[in-house]
Amino acid sequence: MSGPDIWDAAKGILATVAPALGAAIGGPFGGIAARTITGAILGAPSDDPKAAAAAIAGATPQQLVALKKAESDFAAHMRELDIEMESLAARDRDSARQRQVETKDKMPALIALAALAGFFGILGAMIFVPIPSDAMQPLAIMLGALGTLVTQIGAYYFGSSSGSSRKNAMIERLMAGSKGGA
Repeated sequence: MSGPDIWDAAKGILATVAPALGAAIGGPFGGIAARTITGAILGAPSDDPKAAAAAIAGATPQQLVALKKAESDFAAHMRELDIEMESLAARDRDSARQRQVETKDKMPALIALAALAGFFGILGAMIFVPIPSDAMQPLAIMLGALGTLVTQIGAYYFGSSSGSSRKNAMIERLMAGSKGGA
């Protein structure tokens, strides 16, 4: 097998044997997933997704059992990282708020007000003001960027919900599972 054939075979096997690793290999944790896969199958970890695909495509039943165990360990490690990342994010938000309390700095509030005014100003203009069609795309991009900033401002001032992030991750996993089963 070569090129796309190896990837197709590897994807099919991963979808059945180790779906969490299959999802991870195409994302930001691809290197970790590739090391986990090649370590379980070949005994020699490699960051190369192509090596992982080749290893999966040629795996024996015993190696697939080892891959399933490695996926379980990988999932546990990812849960630990999630907890650590949420803890770091919470400490970061707390230190930013503590800095503002100590310095009585008005700049974060001014930036927040400017972002809110910009967001609702552009939104209002897009709804109520006739805008040339060639200007709509840049305004839409600006509205999206300001929308992200407004969300971050809300998280800064009112806290954020890690439960919401977990809900989104669960929805993504369910969607990926339904696509794999179709």
